[in-house]
Amino acid sequence: MVRLYSLFFLLDLALLVVALISCLSAEESEIRALPRLAWVFIILLFSPIGAIAWFVAGRPARPIRMSNGEMWRPGGGFPEAQRPKRPGALAPDDDPEFLRDLSASLKDDEALMKRWEADLRRREDELRKRDEQQD
Repeated sequence: MVRLYSLFFLLDLALLVVALISCLSAEESEIRALPRLAWVFIILLFSPIGAIAWFVAGRPARPIRMSNGEMWRPGGGFPEAQRPKRPGALAPDDDPEFLRDLSASLKDDEALMKRWEADLRRREDELRKRDEQQD
């Protein structure tokens, strides 16, 4: 029985040491869920549950190798330089059809604006004539 307890003690001690080394050597910005100091206290005070919790919920996520061979870290998103590109996708200012439609739309808008201005001038002239006739 003493052998069994000593084996459990040694396993717990080894897990505690490995978890502490892992926690203290991890980058502060990559540690998940809690700050480093909180993880150290959890590992020390709630042995072996704290060490297991560190490996499950606190340790930095491992990078994943994508199909194109690049490494991607979970939660890192896609930096603009590494963002996957859709083949054939053009930005609006590079698409000739979009630019043609835009110029046609601008011409229509200019014609509409000129009609509104002419209508406004006509109404103002009518109001001035009416005011002059009343005086």
